Amino acid sequence: MYSICKPNTCAYNIIMTILDGLILGILQGVTEFIPVSSSGHLVIGQYFLHVQHSAVFDSLVNLGTFLALVFYFRVRLWELAVRLFKDRDIRLARNLFISAVPVGVVGIVFKDFFESAFIQSPWVVVTSLIVFGVVMIVLDKLPHASPTEPENFTVKRAGSIGLAQMLALVPGVSRSGSTIIAGRLAGLTYAKAAEYSFMLSIPVMAGVVLMGFVGSEGRDFIANNFAVWAVSNIAAFVCGVLSVGFMLKFLARNTLVGFGIYRIALALVVIAMLLFVPR
Repeated sequence: MYSICKPNTCAYNIIMTILDGLILGILQGVTEFIPVSSSGHLVIGQYFLHVQHSAVFDSLVNLGTFLALVFYFRVRLWELAVRLFKDRDIRLARNLFISAVPVGVVGIVFKDFFESAFIQSPWVVVTSLIVFGVVMIVLDKLPHASPTEPENFTVKRAGSIGLAQMLALVPGVSRSGSTIIAGRLAGLTYAKAAEYSFMLSIPVMAGVVLMGFVGSEGRDFIANNFAVWAVSNIAAFVCGVLSVGFMLKFLARNTLVGFGIYRIALALVVIAMLLFVPR
C-alpha cells in the first residue's frame, strides 16, 4: 500500500507511513459507526494522502473497530448468550443471523468485483454520499412499518435489513447508515435501530477481519507494515469506542438529518477538490 523508501529517505518515509496509518485509523474508527461511510472516507483519505489504495488495508483496519464493538457491547453480548443458551430464547440471535447472511454471501462471492469496480473510484463515493444523504434527510417522511422491537422482527423485516446492508458494499453508502435506515423503516426507533445495526456489525466485521488475515496478502501486509497496521488499529479501536457511544446517545434524541446534510456537503467539497485541486 505504501511507497518503498527511496535512498537516504527511509526515516522520513517511515514517519509518513505511520502518520498515514494513524490518520486512516482515526477515519475508520470515527466513521465506521457514524452513517457517513467509513469505506468512502478511507477511499477519499488514501486518494488525498497520495498513497496507493489497498483493499487489504481496508479489511485489516476493521480489527480495531470490531474490537471496539465487542468491548462496548460486552454486557449486551453476555445477555444475548444467556438468553440464547440458558433461556432458549433464539429470537434476537435468529434475526441477527438472518440480517447478516445476505451481505456475507454477496461479499464473499462478489468480493473481487466490488473491489475492482467500485472501491478505487472517489466518484462512486461522491455519488453514494449524495444519494443516501438525501434519503437520510427525507427518511421520516417515508412509509414506516408498525413499531416493534428487534427480537419481535418477522423474517421479512430482518431480511429487509440484511438486504439493505448489502448496499454498503459500495463505498460511500455506509453500513451503519443503510442498516439504521432499514431498521427505522422496519419499525424501530432511531436508538434501537442504531443498537441493532451495531450488534449486526459484529459478525459481519468478524468475517471481514478473518478474510483479511486468512489471505496471504493480509499476512504479507502485516509482516511488512506491522507498525502501520498496529497504529491504525489502535486508533480505530479508541475512536470506535467513542463513536459508538456518541451515536447511541445522539440518536436517542435526534434523527439522521444532520448526517445527511454532512454527506452532501462533503460530496460537494470532494467534487471541487477532484476538479480543481491537483494531486
